[in-house]
Amino acid sequence: MKYGFMKVAAAVPFVKVADCDYNIERIDRMVHEADAKGVEIMTFPELSITGYSCGDLFYQPFLQEKAKDALCKLVELTANTSVMVIVGMPLRVEDKLFNSAVVFQQGNILGAIPKTYLPNYREFQEARWFSPAHTLQYSTISIGAHSVPIGRNLIFKCGTVGVGIEICEDMWTPFTPGTRLCLYGAEVIFNLSSSNENAGKHSYLRSLISGLSSQGICAYVYASSGYGESSTDIVFTGKAFIAEAGEIVEEMNRFEHRERMIISDIDVSRLQTERLINSSFKAAVTFHTHDEKFNQLPFKLRSRQESLPMTRRVDRNPFMPENTDHKERSREMINIQVCGLMQRLIHMKAEKAVIGISGGLDSALAFIVCAEAFDRLGLPRENIIAVTMPGFGTSDRTYRNAHSLIKSVGATLKEIDITDACLRHFEAIGHDPSVHDITYENTQARERTQLLMDLANMHNAPVIGTGDLSELALGWVTFNGDHMSMYAVNAGIAKTTVKILVEYVAHSGWLDSEASSTLLDIVRTPISPELKPVDNEGAISQKTEDVVGPYELHDFFIYHFLYNEYKPSKIYYLAGVAFEGVYTKAEIKKWMLVFFRRFFSQQYKRNCMPDGPKVSCVTLSPRGAWRMASDANSALWLDEIEKFETE
Repeated sequence: MKYGFMKVAAAVPFVKVADCDYNIERIDRMVHEADAKGVEIMTFPELSITGYSCGDLFYQPFLQEKAKDALCKLVELTANTSVMVIVGMPLRVEDKLFNSAVVFQQGNILGAIPKTYLPNYREFQEARWFSPAHTLQYSTISIGAHSVPIGRNLIFKCGTVGVGIEICEDMWTPFTPGTRLCLYGAEVIFNLSSSNENAGKHSYLRSLISGLSSQGICAYVYASSGYGESSTDIVFTGKAFIAEAGEIVEEMNRFEHRERMIISDIDVSRLQTERLINSSFKAAVTFHTHDEKFNQLPFKLRSRQESLPMTRRVDRNPFMPENTDHKERSREMINIQVCGLMQRLIHMKAEKAVIGISGGLDSALAFIVCAEAFDRLGLPRENIIAVTMPGFGTSDRTYRNAHSLIKSVGATLKEIDITDACLRHFEAIGHDPSVHDITYENTQARERTQLLMDLANMHNAPVIGTGDLSELALGWVTFNGDHMSMYAVNAGIAKTTVKILVEYVAHSGWLDSEASSTLLDIVRTPISPELKPVDNEGAISQKTEDVVGPYELHDFFIYHFLYNEYKPSKIYYLAGVAFEGVYTKAEIKKWMLVFFRRFFSQQYKRNCMPDGPKVSCVTLSPRGAWRMASDANSALWLDEIEKFETE
């Protein structure tokens, strides 16, 4: 250190899931780069030796052994540097597997720290594979020829400087391991993380890191998984921060498809002096560095009857709250979609894509995402096979908008009229085409999907799904029709948000004036699957919200039911506050009943939904945050709703 400064780095390399040799090659290159720049300590993301998204491969003894071999090789490769390096990997200790950070320097492994808190909710299911730190029964383990101290009570010391380590979820807890390490003398906390992209999450994460560095009067160095991790259900793009005493001093740019590293100098002497001055910090050290006893002091809350009416504002659109920067949130959401699709195309080695364009909101957004992904990958937009498939219910307006959008974006337009094929199908199964029932509608949806899938085979390209989160929640998709694709880019975005995103793009300058004008007309077009015949003037006759209810209500229900996990009575109350003067209590009750009936009865469609990125705080992927039996009973929820008073 010079004048009390220590140079640190947070690095995010490319990874290949379960390819340990490739991963250490990328880490080794970045360690040598950091060493040349005078870095003294650097960290890589969580499970960086194997990749975070290995899933049940973590159980494989073969992968566990390969990870150990790769670590030992990495230690040898970096022995000629001065950098203290922190990497993540699974460590098997007897009959348990631990998500661990491993520290090494100049050819020696100094220690290993298992993760204390394992997230096992929403899209994270780490307890399936790993054990928490408190279950560890050993204080040392063997890694190759190294005898290594292991445990959560390790602080790395050089003179008066202390370094502590925690892993991802540890920092999201009420009393973090990092905070505890600060009280025992660590001035710098390193966090190895694997935090997926999620609209709105980044600003929260930023403030959390800033707050932790302020609370602990410490420096905080954070690195999170990046490109190469699976985008099956969630997207990783690489995040890194270096904070000092409440200030973010360095931050990594997101959504850049390259390996990245941030470097900064930490003023350790300033932190030590501030701790010496701060009497509250010293008191906390006294209170928490020995066995504690809690004194519980009772207090009372008002009863429900005594409570006054709610005065706190309730957002009508919780997916896009009023107090957020809508342009920034929209840009972030689309970037997450684009990055997820890019990773999938790279993995598939696909240079083309097939997408159905209806002239409606969902396909417009998915098409925009495709175009941007192709631009960033350096692929020509002509490689996007955009297919219009007019049928019995296609209106003149959506037909024109579909053609206009495809041509102005520069994709390859292909039109296939499905009318004759559907009529032949009706004849084959003995269905009267004058009966406009569910068979009539679903025949069209499945015919379109069959065409897209076959075109995908012809062009060696994935079908890009267009359905959104709200449709999945309501089951407003045709099973094995528009329900199916190779990658569903809109699956994590609510319908009301789709509309906002399309309008944002129209005004953003991303596309030319003709495309922007078309997008604005699409935004104004009534939402419809267009599966029933148009009226005498060629206009839409089938409007979705007339059948299933207003999407702004359903999206409100989705958010508070799935994310906040509120019971129906609370959602009903909040909806009454948020939509006062817009919907009556009777209308809210009516559409809430529709929502819960449909949500429970349509789970079988979600249980086999295709891959798609989580974009906002809610996802319905059965592989991620929402797991539910297809035959779960809705009676309890419906019974409560039926009892609501509407006067």
